[in-house]
Amino acid sequence: MPTTYQVLVNHEEQYALYPSARELPDGWTPAGFSGTEDECVAHVDACWSDTRPRSVRTAAATPPHRGEGT
Repeated sequence: MPTTYQVLVNHEEQYALYPSARELPDGWTPAGFSGTEDECVAHVDACWSDTRPRSVRTAAATPPHRGEGT
């Protein structure tokens, strides 16, 4: 019988595939999708276009602090 996987997401909005039968690793929550490995990879490819962690994306979108008088 083929392994069923679930798509997980962490606090940095990074995705991972994990066997559905196993207990979730700390720091990861279900992203609401499960299936074969290929189906899960296709789902992650469709919804995770920017693979940078959330903290890096946020920092890049925040303008640099400018001191007084500049």
